[in-house]
Amino acid sequence: MRHLHTRTTRRRLVGALATGLLCTAGLTVPAVAQEPVAPALADGQALTPPMGFNNWNSTNCRPEFNESMVEGIADIFVNKGLKAAGYQYVNLDDCWALPNRDADGKLVPDPVRFPHGIKAVADYVHSKGLKLGIYTSAGTKTCNSAGFPGGLGHEYSDAQQFADWGVDYLKYDNCNNQGVDARTRYTTMRDALKATGRPIVFSICEWGENKPWEWASDIGHLWRTTGDISDNWGSMLSILKQNLPLARYAGPGHWNDPDMLEVGNGGMTDTEYRSHFSLWSIMAAPLLIGSDLRTATPATFDILDNKEVIAVDQDPLGRQGNVVTSEGGRWVVAKEMKDGSRTVALFNESGSAQRITTTAAAVGLPGARAYTLRDLWQHLSYNTAGAISATVPAHGTVLVRVAADRHALKNPPAVELALTDAPLVQAATPTPLTTTVTDLGRTTAEHVSVGLTGPTGWKIRATSPTTARAVRTGRALRTKWTLTAPAGTPTGSYDLTLRASYRSPTGARVTSTLPFTASVVVAPPAGTSYLGDLPWMSTANGYGPVERNTSNGESAAGDGHPITLGGVVYAKGLGVHAESEVRYYTGKACEKVTADVGADDEKGAKGTVAFEIWADGTKVASTGVLTNAMPAQPVTADVTGAQVVRLVVTDGGDGIDSDHADWADAQLTC
Repeated sequence: MRHLHTRTTRRRLVGALATGLLCTAGLTVPAVAQEPVAPALADGQALTPPMGFNNWNSTNCRPEFNESMVEGIADIFVNKGLKAAGYQYVNLDDCWALPNRDADGKLVPDPVRFPHGIKAVADYVHSKGLKLGIYTSAGTKTCNSAGFPGGLGHEYSDAQQFADWGVDYLKYDNCNNQGVDARTRYTTMRDALKATGRPIVFSICEWGENKPWEWASDIGHLWRTTGDISDNWGSMLSILKQNLPLARYAGPGHWNDPDMLEVGNGGMTDTEYRSHFSLWSIMAAPLLIGSDLRTATPATFDILDNKEVIAVDQDPLGRQGNVVTSEGGRWVVAKEMKDGSRTVALFNESGSAQRITTTAAAVGLPGARAYTLRDLWQHLSYNTAGAISATVPAHGTVLVRVAADRHALKNPPAVELALTDAPLVQAATPTPLTTTVTDLGRTTAEHVSVGLTGPTGWKIRATSPTTARAVRTGRALRTKWTLTAPAGTPTGSYDLTLRASYRSPTGARVTSTLPFTASVVVAPPAGTSYLGDLPWMSTANGYGPVERNTSNGESAAGDGHPITLGGVVYAKGLGVHAESEVRYYTGKACEKVTADVGADDEKGAKGTVAFEIWADGTKVASTGVLTNAMPAQPVTADVTGAQVVRLVVTDGGDGIDSDHADWADAQLTC
């Protein structure tokens, strides 16, 4: 790939291989985790996942990575309450050293970046009650193209330098490894760190190439399970799917590491960043902030400082969450907590709001008359009779902590706001919509009322009652509406809000809201059309935008090249990058989608992708995993009667590096 902000390209040059993990779409496993692999590195370190900061995702090797920045981050940890929330490590990544060792073979800090040396920085960080981390590679050089010295063959000398400087954490990368066995390389550094006598958390960063979860629990405190993360939805989603199946290998002192946080770097929405933070926490992942906190927004701090979510990550039982269900992009992930409660993530992978539901029993809780359900983003508690359910916005996550509780009824009943379907609106045409307000609690929701608001100029009219004197357990207030967008409204997504108000039996007034989007669409033309020439409803893409009639260029719109599969150049089609989804409105008026699909020639031998076509909620065509070595594959899908058609490309289970995918000559017949 050509991303300046990752080391993946360099890693591929030194022989990085795919992890071989399968995508977990449709995966179902027991809610109660299998017994985790027992820790063998019993030194009392990293008993909960490490929390802190690493500069790489925000600065790479640019000049702003320096002593002033690092010490400034330490100040922010204290001043903004992040230290109090549990963040501890301030970690340096690549580029802190000079390209050459000194005459004695010692590492030399860059005197421009770190004029007072690493020990002075460590002393400053320690003075704030925090800890310092450092970086090198288990190879002859680090991953940066400037060629900074790696630790291979210098393990004991480098480890002693780090200990003398007061380093508390080592991230040990995998570049330029000369083909030496991974277990041998990382074991040598483990022994070197131990020989110093200084407690140093050891982070194994070999990208999951050799399945370190199977052998590293007595070598390191955490190990990367994937390639590098990037600041986009496709990358985060791909890494999530690779890390989730590894729950049994994580536990106190030995953690699966799906890479650092991207929260606040600007490539995703706040909704997506909340999902990122929620899912990393329920996976008991290390929480290493990757954004420059000196310029972070209040919304970024609100996410990173959510102590209730952090408590999920830092729970001393140390269980990684397990997938309960994952059908149709509707994920339920449950994590057993030390106090017997369960934290449950209702995660919506898809591009439109979806109802996601489970039960207390399904996530492993014992039978009880009532449960307390704590919403960890709203910071509100409710009672539930056992249902755990929500309509979750596109790319959103509802994160709740649920426990059997004989005092649960002191809380108001949980209610679920839901839609029958995400509304598809044609301008100037009344569109029906039905909403429900359902009582999930053991007690009755009283004096219930509901309202719906939308964009200026839209006409929104209720055609059935919007109030109910009481809504009992399992019952719902169902309201019918019509939505009318003004004539000439452009196609696209528009924000609406459903709001319900009710009283609990104790008299407390409760308000609940459901933000969602309506899509303004146009009817597809009759006949056969190229999809590259038609308006789409929405897109999600691994890197850069989806391209019309060119390959994916990874950055700005229009930076692609002619679509080329197996040496054949196509004038029409869609150029995407896994993970990708393109949604088209077909209005129950179309019959067929056809295309030639494959990994674009421009990535040479790199890239593995899989293509899927969905008609509403049904997968109607799929290819299996394709590589650049394969010719274009013809695909045809029957989409008769579908309201929406989705073109999906997944990463083939090995991460999204170089996954340029083409829907060549893609056509829709209506």
